[in-house]
Amino acid sequence: MMSASTIPHSRFPIPGFRVTDAKAFGRVAVVMGGQSAEREVSLDSGRNVLAALRAKGVDAHAVDGIPALLDALRAGHYARVFNILHGQHGGGEDGVLQGALESLHVPYTGSGVLGSALSMDKVRTKQVWIAAGLPTPRFVALRKSSGAKPDVHAAAAKLGLPVIVKPACEGSSVGVSRVFRDADLDEAAELAARYPGDLLVEEMIVGDELTVGILGREALPSIRIVPKGAFYDYHAKYVAEDTQYICPGLEGDAEAEIRALALAAFDEAGCSGWGRVDVMRDRDGRNYLLEVNTAPGMTSHSLVPKAAGTLGISFEDLCWRVLETSFEEKRG
Repeated sequence: MMSASTIPHSRFPIPGFRVTDAKAFGRVAVVMGGQSAEREVSLDSGRNVLAALRAKGVDAHAVDGIPALLDALRAGHYARVFNILHGQHGGGEDGVLQGALESLHVPYTGSGVLGSALSMDKVRTKQVWIAAGLPTPRFVALRKSSGAKPDVHAAAAKLGLPVIVKPACEGSSVGVSRVFRDADLDEAAELAARYPGDLLVEEMIVGDELTVGILGREALPSIRIVPKGAFYDYHAKYVAEDTQYICPGLEGDAEAEIRALALAAFDEAGCSGWGRVDVMRDRDGRNYLLEVNTAPGMTSHSLVPKAAGTLGISFEDLCWRVLETSFEEKRG
């Protein structure tokens, strides 16, 4: 377990703007929507980002999906890209879009090819964290193959119930089930198998769910998420108005430790620019890394804007600062 004394702490407050003239960004494409399972969330995020950038004087324009974006870029319509696509296979978080933009020499926000591709795959991300000595829940990866059902029962027996069953390459809690009984495993696996990629069966950590936003080289204050229901599912994230968000989620050394751990996890996954790291904290105060989001939501319910707001960073200023990350060299 890493402690606050073994990982460099973040600094506060976050420095001011590096870009002071909106014209320096040129004409900006805010790419949103796409074809992934998270399309509607992305459209909501994109509309908010577009309005915020325009309010700051940025010449920003909405583009729906990767094919339309690449056509516009090849025609020379945009100088850079604010990527607010979510998910894979038509979303913009899996490294495919990033590779295309690299080939066209178009700067863009967020992580590069490696960080995006790795973070989209929860299994590979966890393997990297384990190799780096970072804490993450025990897990079993189940490959989907034609004609054979993944043996979710054997995986659960190895880990011990209760477990989390989810797609290995989706976000926004899409396809996620909490399973307490062996009789419910098949239904959970069938739900997760509807989405592309492998399945992940993960030890359920009982405790508090927290998240830490990353902006540039800084970890924002943590947020402790308290949903009214059993857990923080898609409804609690994007629909419900009764989910509580406590920021900062911890105090003193515990808060410093979780921010430092999140930044270390972000770095080990090859990420850069901005993002969000999700963490479970058990009843004994031990932190366990769940995943990295390289293009977090920017809806009215989203968490990075809430954390930034506690530092006095408005939504419009946050979008400007994220756009500034398009000037950074991509890690990895």
